[in-house]
Amino acid sequence: MTDHQARALTDREALPVELVDEAGRAVGACPVAEAHTAPGRLHRAFSVLLFDETGRVLLQQRAAVKTRFPLLWANTCCGHPAPGEPVEAAAAVRLAEELGLATPLAEAGEFVYQALDPVTGRVEYEWDHVLVGRLAAGVPHPDPAEVAAFEWIAPEAVQAAMAEHPDRYTPWLGPVLKIATEAGF
Repeated sequence: MTDHQARALTDREALPVELVDEAGRAVGACPVAEAHTAPGRLHRAFSVLLFDETGRVLLQQRAAVKTRFPLLWANTCCGHPAPGEPVEAAAAVRLAEELGLATPLAEAGEFVYQALDPVTGRVEYEWDHVLVGRLAAGVPHPDPAEVAAFEWIAPEAVQAAMAEHPDRYTPWLGPVLKIATEAGF
């Protein structure tokens, strides 16, 4: 890990996230690192899933330096809006930061999940907004501090791969894919 990657990762862990109650209402804020320390604190997050013109989805393999679920395959990108920040705006920024991409995004649904990362001991406990978009043009230019690899793949192939090797995928990918495909993408 380079000094720049380590500094960027440390800085991201200090950013504030919006804590929410069981109905998704904002109730406060805390740093990312605190929200992801066991047992976890319920907070707002987003998961972006992009589709191409043939219906394939863009997955990323999370970078090895990630503090939660490193090197596992996930949706196109994820993140947290700052307290009070519109989810769509935050998602557009992360999509550009992680993959160098820009496209309109629409919210397809939301869900709550909680998952312990057995490798890092960190916890995900998130009110996750699923945002979808179509990428008609553009090639991902991933930030190596965020993304180890990426792949365009048919949703059915992702579902089959998750069923066969669930340990290679993040625990939130299944619900994100389900919400996105049920929304008609």
